[in-house]
Amino acid sequence: MQPGSDNKPTAVAGLLLTHGAGGGADQHTLVALEEGLGMPVRRVEFPYRREGRRFPDRAPKLIGTVRAEAEAFASDLGTTIDRLVLGGRSMGGRMCSMAVAEGLASAGLVLLSYPLHPPGKPEKLRVEHFSDMDVPTLLVNGDRDPFGTPEEFAGHIGAISGDVTVHWLEGQGHNPKPGVDAEIVAVVDSFLASL
Repeated sequence: MQPGSDNKPTAVAGLLLTHGAGGGADQHTLVALEEGLGMPVRRVEFPYRREGRRFPDRAPKLIGTVRAEAEAFASDLGTTIDRLVLGGRSMGGRMCSMAVAEGLASAGLVLLSYPLHPPGKPEKLRVEHFSDMDVPTLLVNGDRDPFGTPEEFAGHIGAISGDVTVHWLEGQGHNPKPGVDAEIVAVVDSFLASL
């Protein structure tokens, strides 16, 4: 029970975090979230990284990993997947959002540096599954991210079925500096507390 919660149990049992295509589970923001949030956090390394490969597997295999890791995390916590929030950085967050759009139960999504489109290719949008994302969603992006500007996001966020919270990191690109990790932790903490 949390203070001020009217004796209701906390809805969220844990946060599963995945990494971006070029990084790993030891990325500074993911570590800061694990250390700074007052709940169980599991940072997941995709198989291609564990196997020492540089390039990610195709989406179906990555989504399969999200599903398997969510099941294992829920089991370890003695709860169900629908009490977990799923998310991560860039590609990892996108894979979590696609898993939820495909029907994976979840209490919410935390999408850090969501890659709306590849840099310089705004016509190659990654929004086809937005209408099937029917859980509360937090987007935290740099306002100078070449993978999607605030203006570009504004044209597509409305397609997400669930409630959406957006937080822009001022002056940050696709890889926000460690100096804004505390801001990110605070925003994610507030979002999780609202669920």
